[in-house]
Amino acid sequence: MNTLLRHKGWTWGFRSTLLLYFLLLVILPLLGVYYHSFSEGWRLFVDSITDPIAWKAVSLTVRLALTAAIVNMLLGTMIGWVLVRCRFPGRSLLNSLVDLPFALPTAVGGLMILLLLGPASWVGKAAGALGFEIVFHSPAMIIAMVFVTFPFVIRAVQPLLEEIDPSEEEAAKTLGASGVRVFFQVVLPSMLPGILSGGMLAFSRALAEFGAVVLVAGNIPGRTLVASVYIYGEVESDNTAGAAAVSVLLLTLSFVILWVVNWVQTRGKSQ
Repeated sequence: MNTLLRHKGWTWGFRSTLLLYFLLLVILPLLGVYYHSFSEGWRLFVDSITDPIAWKAVSLTVRLALTAAIVNMLLGTMIGWVLVRCRFPGRSLLNSLVDLPFALPTAVGGLMILLLLGPASWVGKAAGALGFEIVFHSPAMIIAMVFVTFPFVIRAVQPLLEEIDPSEEEAAKTLGASGVRVFFQVVLPSMLPGILSGGMLAFSRALAEFGAVVLVAGNIPGRTLVASVYIYGEVESDNTAGAAAVSVLLLTLSFVILWVVNWVQTRGKSQ
């Protein structure tokens, strides 16, 4: 009886701690952002999100994040395939390096891109000789977003590849299917939930990236100013209501993406 009561006490204590954690560190801050964005009226909220500079910053961020997510879906699928299906020296090291963007501060990633692709680097000089620049323009911003979101698709694809029954591929080959047809009709459908969910998570993460992007973007309003840097500038200008309004747009979009990711993963497991 005492053991049962003790077990129930631990259970309720754990649940209470978990609820308190979510309440203080997740729910209340999110509600605070939504409340503050509407605290001065609906009109100010609409004016804040329809401001030309704010709207261009949000639309640019969405375009760049979408491009980075597509790149990650392609690269992540290929790298996940190599890490699961191929055996070669240094495979374990490469597999561990996949999570490096999660361990590094994002500002360090931005500095790495700045040093490798900046005007003083040989890559930057070669690009300048060809008449275009990488850093302080969209290409560097996309690279920064790809870097910080790099692991999502790979880690989502790997377990799905490992769960594929090799006999299904062997059966398809026995029936005369080519390697390409086996991939598209047997392997790819099994990988697709991971590719989609990983890509959407990468897109959601890229929307809010600040540390890596701010170092390689020109931060020119209407051209290279992304939403996260715009929000920072509005806070520095003491326009917290405007910053909160743009934040609500990004938060709502992220919530929708997370709901879709959960739906895709649940659907994938049920099939």
